[in-house]
Amino acid sequence: MQRRTRSWDGNGALIPLTCLRPSSVPLEPTLPELDAMGGCAGSPRRLSDSEGEETDPAPRPPLQDSQGAHWKNAVGFWLLGLCNNFSYVVMLSAAHDILSHQRTAGNQSHVDPDPTPTSHNSSSRFDCNPVSTAAVLLADILPTLIIKLLAPLGLHLLPYSPRVLTSGICAAGSFLLVAFSHSVTISLCGVVLASISSGLGEVTFLSLTAFYPRAVISCWSSGTGGAGLLGALSYLGLTQAGLSPQHTLLSMLGIPTLLLASYFLLLTSPGPQDPRGEEDSDTAARQPLINNEASESKPGSGSPLSLQERWTVFKGLLHYIIPLVLVYFAEYFINQGLFELLFFRNTFLTHAEQYRWYQMLYQAGVFASRSSLRCCPIRHTWVLALLQCLNLAFLLVDVWLSFLPSIYLIFLIIVFEGLLGGAAYVNTFHNIALETSDEHREFAMATACISDTLGISLSGLLALPLHDFLCQLT
Repeated sequence: MQRRTRSWDGNGALIPLTCLRPSSVPLEPTLPELDAMGGCAGSPRRLSDSEGEETDPAPRPPLQDSQGAHWKNAVGFWLLGLCNNFSYVVMLSAAHDILSHQRTAGNQSHVDPDPTPTSHNSSSRFDCNPVSTAAVLLADILPTLIIKLLAPLGLHLLPYSPRVLTSGICAAGSFLLVAFSHSVTISLCGVVLASISSGLGEVTFLSLTAFYPRAVISCWSSGTGGAGLLGALSYLGLTQAGLSPQHTLLSMLGIPTLLLASYFLLLTSPGPQDPRGEEDSDTAARQPLINNEASESKPGSGSPLSLQERWTVFKGLLHYIIPLVLVYFAEYFINQGLFELLFFRNTFLTHAEQYRWYQMLYQAGVFASRSSLRCCPIRHTWVLALLQCLNLAFLLVDVWLSFLPSIYLIFLIIVFEGLLGGAAYVNTFHNIALETSDEHREFAMATACISDTLGISLSGLLALPLHDFLCQLT
């Protein structure tokens, strides 16, 4: 049985194509084969062919084996999302400690769980650090931005395995460098390593989802949300229990090992794109990102994408990229520009503890919404961008006027902020996966993941002068 689809030639003429049913699709690439091709979407040679010879159709795997592979991949991508973002989140949660460098003299093995708050700027109504926590944000995001800007140009030529190894090594190095640092400068170098790890890992694993069923995107997004919650909660809990920031960071060295084990030991070789029978009606209801439909080839089975094709796909992505940039600009302007200034003096929490609670509650909201795709899919992500910008405006006015009477109201707003950010992330990549053809999906995923990083970078650049301005107010 055959079904018809459409493609277009170079002159704009419609060419009928015959696509064989999934049972006759050639063998999908294994993870080593992905490495051999460099993870390139549209590789010039077919991974299952030898010297241009067609391979025999792959037999359908038993249903039980298929379900087992599905769950292994689901758990694998969840753990990859968790481990990839963990160091990034921990560095942001530790930003106040990194800049204030609060350690007991001569003995860094213990910190007072309830230290007496000290004002860093007595002339200001805010308890300001000399440097804004946005400095940590920039160190934690600018290397990621550079990686994501360069990724669509040539990162696909580097095999997946070396990329994953580099990501894991950088994550471990970041924990060690910050833990044993005795200066803010060295600590920021450790934060840069965390950024390299997170940025390289995100663009790598999102590109890798093109070779698996679309359901793994939800698992990856949920895992990144889990990284936010577990990373912030573990740092908060261990420091609240009296463990020093140094020993807290050292206790997290198992996370990079788990990342490597998840990739090399847990993920199965890629199988047919939709083994669970994802409904064609979902895709048919979507408006394609590009007007001229391409033949539905698998990632890595056609010719390399031309510059014109890449530009066309990029233009189609803009209506998702722009809202995601705005969402992340607003939320990280709040997180790293305003959190430190939303300081309530008459509470049982110190300034450092308030900052850690803000980060933890934000990450709890992100985790909940990134795990909610099956329950609440959202098509119009621009609505989330609008609401997040309103959040920013409201909290900025509160920093200026201090009209909110209770820190618990701030807690609620921060959870809502996290819900908006997580929902924007998971729905953006889910919609892109639905609306791109198989041959464009790897490139589209790698390109769209620059959105959050660009928004975060812009927020950090603007939060620094805002911090200096507000901290000079009396």
